[in-house]
Amino acid sequence: MAGAVEARLAELGLTLPAVVPPLASYQPAVQSGVYVYTSGQLPMVDGKLAVTGKVGAEVTPDEAKELAKTCALNALAAVKSVAGDLDRIKRVVKVVGFVASASDFTGQPAVINGASELLGAVLGDKGVHARSAVGVAVLPLDAPVEVEVQVELVDA
Repeated sequence: MAGAVEARLAELGLTLPAVVPPLASYQPAVQSGVYVYTSGQLPMVDGKLAVTGKVGAEVTPDEAKELAKTCALNALAAVKSVAGDLDRIKRVVKVVGFVASASDFTGQPAVINGASELLGAVLGDKGVHARSAVGVAVLPLDAPVEVEVQVELVDA
């Protein structure tokens, strides 16, 4: 039975994906007390990246913003894998977004808005968070974007 958060995803025409399997020696998410920390989530869909390359070169900022949204969906799936139910989210505390950027690209905040806006649309006021948006030279698998999320749960 899907809870209110998953019902909201459905209203938005979105489906919570399966948890992306780790690419190396780590867990997709871990819980410590009332907090869940996700590993960096790539914009994987059905086990692969639809787009690769640098934002501002091979990837447009608008494409990258959509990819950041996919990263946030994958992060919610990772949270659910340890919390059991997305309705346990009290609030999103922090989002960190990494953007593989062409050397002259400075629009990282607008790209990571894709993740932030998705969390707000799905979680309402509980989705409002602190955030960092960082430009980097390269990401795993030549992904354009990577997002990690920290959430607080209503109970441990």
